[in-house]
Amino acid sequence: MPDIKDQSSAIRLFIGYDPREDEAYHVLAHSITSRSSVPVQITPLALDQLSPILWRERNPLQSTDFAFSRFLTPYLAGFEGWAIFMDCDMLVLSDIAELWNLRDDRYAVQVVKHDYVPKTEKKFLEQQQTTYEKKNWSSVMLMNCARCTALQPEYVNTATGLELHRFRWLENESLIGDLPISWNYLVDEYETIDPKLIHNLHYTNGGPYFEAYQNCSYADLWFAQRNALNAESNKKRIPL
Repeated sequence: MPDIKDQSSAIRLFIGYDPREDEAYHVLAHSITSRSSVPVQITPLALDQLSPILWRERNPLQSTDFAFSRFLTPYLAGFEGWAIFMDCDMLVLSDIAELWNLRDDRYAVQVVKHDYVPKTEKKFLEQQQTTYEKKNWSSVMLMNCARCTALQPEYVNTATGLELHRFRWLENESLIGDLPISWNYLVDEYETIDPKLIHNLHYTNGGPYFEAYQNCSYADLWFAQRNALNAESNKKRIPL
């Protein structure tokens, strides 16, 4: 593994982007960079920038723009080294280097292996809540890109959603390693605990950036991060 202290080896992190969650993306990015002890290269996976390599039609069950673009992470990383993918509806509360240091070359991908049934039938913006095997496993992925070569653009554009999200593109499930649940803690799906025990909050049903979810658990932490981002932006603003 590369030495995390080597400043020439930045963490490559790809975040799913949806214009409806633009604010969520920026707050998440700030939560990462403001806590990171090492350089981080953050790339938003915006569909209007990916059209040459992602041309599949939108699936009626697709609740976000990044339902499929996430699987292009290894391709965009040149199938070399490691990279992290994260949904944008998250808030990182710890140093992202702690997640990066969990890389294990025995695996092609490492995820939090959730085992749950969603509590609601609908989620943000009245989107249908779907239930399937390995749900939310792909929302945070630590990817060993050289071992994910099946994820060529042609495959990502033609495989079914279940094939992709159930990791059928791997030879066998032994190539999927575990991450601690604290790195993908499902807000209001799991019990509310001390946030000091959580590395990454996932507002999977809808976050405080949507009016209907402004009172969800841990909303205060998200608003505090947004305020910190706004305060920092105002300091850097040049008067006209």
